[in-house]
Amino acid sequence: MLFFAGAMYVLAQFLPVGQFDFFGRRELAIGLLGLAVLVMALALFQFKKVKTTTNPIDLSKTSSLVTHGIFKYSRNPMYLAMLLILLAFGLKLSNAFNTLVAAGFVYYMNHFQIRFEEEALEKKYGKVYSIYKKNTRRWF
Repeated sequence: MLFFAGAMYVLAQFLPVGQFDFFGRRELAIGLLGLAVLVMALALFQFKKVKTTTNPIDLSKTSSLVTHGIFKYSRNPMYLAMLLILLAFGLKLSNAFNTLVAAGFVYYMNHFQIRFEEEALEKKYGKVYSIYKKNTRRWF
């Protein structure tokens, strides 16, 4: 996420086109940031409640599959929160091309992070995870 936020900043600073402003832009950015914090806090609380890891790199340490609460609506609420943060940052920077960078974040996460997590969770939890995956959207 930090890499993509950095790319957004560089793009906003050096791209001579794409600047925008509209009534309520700042408030919308603050609202998205607040929503991101809420989504992240709920996800972390639910992981802590069942005493499982939040480390997406070493999924062998997962002790249970969280499918309730916010995870009932999104399989990846923490990544969704990161996307909301990027969108809020893009609004703050006021450059329309930053939406492309945010879309790049989604592409990267889908192809280089989430795909491997899903494979590992499917191996570990089998049919239970397959059913969860079928019934719950990846992002929102």
